Amino acid sequence: MSNTAANHLHSHEHDEPCLCHSKAFQRINTVLTREAIKAPPISSAAVKMAIPGAISAKGQNTEATGSVKVFINVRVFDGVSDKLRDGLQVIVEGNKISALLPAETALPENAEVIDGQGGVLMPGLIDAHWHAIMARPSMMTAMTADFNYIQALAIAEAQATLLRGFTTVRDMGGPVFGLKRAIDEQVAVGPRIYPSGAFISQTGGHGDFRLLHEVPRVAGTLSYIEQIGMTALADGADNVLLKAREQLMRGASQIKYMAGGGVSSLYDGIDVTEGSVAEIRAAVSAAENFGTYVTVHAYTPRAVQMAIEGGVKCIEHGQMLDEETVKIIADKSLWWSLQPFLNDEDAVPTATPASQAKQRVMSEGTDNAYQLAKKHKIKTAWGTDTLFNEHLATRQGAQLAKLKRWYSPLEILKMATSTNAELCAMSGPRNPYPGQLGVIAEGAFADMIIVAGDPLENIDLISQPEESFKLIMKEGAIFKYTL
Repeated sequence: MSNTAANHLHSHEHDEPCLCHSKAFQRINTVLTREAIKAPPISSAAVKMAIPGAISAKGQNTEATGSVKVFINVRVFDGVSDKLRDGLQVIVEGNKISALLPAETALPENAEVIDGQGGVLMPGLIDAHWHAIMARPSMMTAMTADFNYIQALAIAEAQATLLRGFTTVRDMGGPVFGLKRAIDEQVAVGPRIYPSGAFISQTGGHGDFRLLHEVPRVAGTLSYIEQIGMTALADGADNVLLKAREQLMRGASQIKYMAGGGVSSLYDGIDVTEGSVAEIRAAVSAAENFGTYVTVHAYTPRAVQMAIEGGVKCIEHGQMLDEETVKIIADKSLWWSLQPFLNDEDAVPTATPASQAKQRVMSEGTDNAYQLAKKHKIKTAWGTDTLFNEHLATRQGAQLAKLKRWYSPLEILKMATSTNAELCAMSGPRNPYPGQLGVIAEGAFADMIIVAGDPLENIDLISQPEESFKLIMKEGAIFKYTL
């Protein structure tokens, strides 16, 4: 769950009656209706340029013609090299890059030529900690609106995500299986999704959104947030095993476990350790039997060390870690998925002083976390973890550019392409998209962006996708063309 979007689920006191039995419920519906009216419409032009196969450099339907596409007059950042590569033409056939050839090579017969006008051709971006269902709606909307409406918002946000240049996301919790399928089948437009499904949380943990009047649980009943697949509450190793297997059954590429408190939590402090070694081992056992892994939400040394003892392969967040714990991460060659949480323009105001205090404590550790990650050469991924804030979602690229506080533009672009792709591929046989991601190389998926300018010199170009990104391609289909 996001800690940049640290809002409490409910503004009323925990002992108040259920909203559906109060006049407050009518007021909430009025607010939600107003939010829907205020939501910015999607322009017809945006819809047109987001139809798979609808756009070519010549205005043709490329899906119908099946033409070979050739990128010329571009400088190539291939996702792994330390400098731009000149003098190349990049050939795309179907959904893959078929070749990188010298610029003077004769063009394939009937090739569709795309002149990059001297721009930089780079791989599509990857967000390693995204929440496709929860990025756009406010928290109140997410908790009270008809779920069909929430899904509609997610479909719109998926298109916007792709048009920001993010061709792949690793979803860290939420009921995204239907959205993923719709995108894969080209019913909807968006990035490819590596789904976690419902994140697993203990009672009272970071992921338990119930009100106090719902406790104790009536045997055999599930809360609304569990019913829709947002979270899976599990206490005890056997129950965790069941919940993990259910997510794998639905198609999870990896399992997400809440091993510690969070900023937006209702009932736990950010210092709280959640779950146990036995419970985490149960989730790890289920994941490993499916050939994949468990990643955990955790901030503190105690929570992270417990999770490592349980066998996890990746840590999400970890802003409060000490050097001893980071050394353990390094010694075991584990992944660290870090977010640039700071007390800046992207720190969303929280509902209560308690949450604001937790957010300050967490974000004050961000500088130290990145410094330790660099010092110990940790395999570091990047993600936004944007939740419940439509405006913050639009700053996806800006949050990536924020890494310039700790990294060079080259290091940033490698992290958001080939490095994040390596983390996605760790799902092994559960990888829903086997093949090379995050690189421009022969045989890789044809996910590419043409940038007007050089992001290796000016990383802030990725903060302005509307102006800077002249072409966006995913799997060989062009979704934006403004050259």
